[in-house]
Amino acid sequence: MPVPSLEDFMARAYAMELEANERYAQFAEQLDTHNNREVAQMFRKLAAVEALHAKRILEEMGWPSMPALPPAYAWETLEAPETAAFDELHYLMQPMHALEIALKCEQQAQKYFEDIAAGDVPPAVKQAALEMADEEREHVQLIRDWMKRVPQPRPNWDEDPDPPRVTE
Repeated sequence: MPVPSLEDFMARAYAMELEANERYAQFAEQLDTHNNREVAQMFRKLAAVEALHAKRILEEMGWPSMPALPPAYAWETLEAPETAAFDELHYLMQPMHALEIALKCEQQAQKYFEDIAAGDVPPAVKQAALEMADEEREHVQLIRDWMKRVPQPRPNWDEDPDPPRVTE
């Protein structure tokens, strides 16, 4: 099997950023549905950040659109390391919860890139992976700083005296 190229690595990195953007946008829509506008807006901000990362990768690589996704550097689960799981969403969650989800995703992305850089990869891929890991490390710190500025969730934040009901 040929050694994966920088283009393969960057295609995976782009896919990861795009998937994170889409998931945060989905979370925002879900929270809007439940009238949790404050947290929906936070997820919109997170989606916008991920969209900027994806756009920057396209620009750096000179790609007009996403290339075919190569198998190289695939993630171990069905979703990318930076993609939040659907089961982490709660319709009454507070801003701190959204940031906790984002922090976990950024830490997973950082580790993903660090693991690639530590592997047997071409020098260009190693350099790109180290740069991406550094960027994710900065995001981790930014989110930690952001967490200091939002209130802690109130006690019993998930109790709803009038929970939503589904009728068929």
